[in-house]
Amino acid sequence: MDNKYEYMNPNDIEKHSFEIIEQELEIELPSDIKPIVKRVIHTTADFSYVENMYFSPDAIKTALGEIKSGVTFVTDTNMALSGINKKALKELNCNAVCYVSDEDVAVMAKKENITRAVCAVKKAAMNNKRCIMVVGNAPTALIQIEKMYRENEFKPLLVIGVPVGFVNVVDSKEAIIDSGMECIIARGRKGGSNVAASIVNALLYMCQDDNREWRR
Repeated sequence: MDNKYEYMNPNDIEKHSFEIIEQELEIELPSDIKPIVKRVIHTTADFSYVENMYFSPDAIKTALGEIKSGVTFVTDTNMALSGINKKALKELNCNAVCYVSDEDVAVMAKKENITRAVCAVKKAAMNNKRCIMVVGNAPTALIQIEKMYRENEFKPLLVIGVPVGFVNVVDSKEAIIDSGMECIIARGRKGGSNVAASIVNALLYMCQDDNREWRR
């Protein structure tokens, strides 16, 4: 029975996975977004992201430029934060934070009877005037970002908006697109903290001067 399995060096598994993804892609993606979409597919094994991913006109240029300058990523969950490659962040002089579990955020949420995700966005606006917002779980975070952007209270450099679910998920993503902010969005109901982290990692890897898979 063991003959049906592929045996290989553990270090080669990811490389081979990307080779399979490349073989099974049915369309040729633009070179600037291809490494991001491929890494999302690698994370989810879901090729529908080829069609679902939206990139605003200058999203990639903005992201890469800000990362090379040393930017802060603000995530909506600790799960997304934990999935971001810390070695790559350090190498590129970037930082990643999550405020959703902070005591002051919890107090604000209880006092105002709103979600912690909304309060975390408010804290991000106060503490990080220039940051990339990374939302993989809470559509209420996207709603708050769009509201504060529209009211000229918060202008994140880029919004990565990929929350998963059923309530307000689709509409909150479309609101970010319609706002005119630079963004990377997984349209529809699909997404998640793992997808959010994979997008950040793809962008980080694209900025590194090594021989990672995206260069092949």
